[in-house]
Amino acid sequence: MPWNLLTPELPILEKIIRPLVVYVFLLLAFRFFGKRELSSISPFDLVILLTISNVLQNAMIGADNSLTGGLIGAGALFGANALFDRLVFYFPAAGNLVQSQVTTLVENGKILKENLDKELLTVEDLRHALRKNQVDLDEELPNIRKVLFEPDGAITIIRKIPESRGLPKRGSRRRKIGDSQK
Repeated sequence: MPWNLLTPELPILEKIIRPLVVYVFLLLAFRFFGKRELSSISPFDLVILLTISNVLQNAMIGADNSLTGGLIGAGALFGANALFDRLVFYFPAAGNLVQSQVTTLVENGKILKENLDKELLTVEDLRHALRKNQVDLDEELPNIRKVLFEPDGAITIIRKIPESRGLPKRGSRRRKIGDSQK
């Protein structure tokens, strides 16, 4: 068995630092370019994801093709991810550095155009996202309380609750089965 397969060609500390720098870069890049990139993969997005991994490969591992060097780099990435998850858990404000906030796109049956613009979405993009959730924007807009654009790019729809399904109005009382009307 050739031992050069297991012997890293670069110092171990460099094998740890390189992937960590790329990890932080990618976190910030996705934060800067927004959640739209994460919502659905278009052919353009797929090309970016495939090429960015190839472009950054050498930055992460350098000229080292050893198995051990690759495992050290991968271990550094997993370690950084676990550390960051704990950091965000204990200090939620740290998550704001790399994760965007929820954006309200529709509120009380009204499309918030300025929020669509902020997220670089058109009304047609909104219509398309709602259709994926079996919601016809033209017909159901008055029945929608909120449409939220989540940090991961997902769309959440919150409908208005019809009064008959909601809580009883103040002063009214629901009858039990068998109560007689008085």
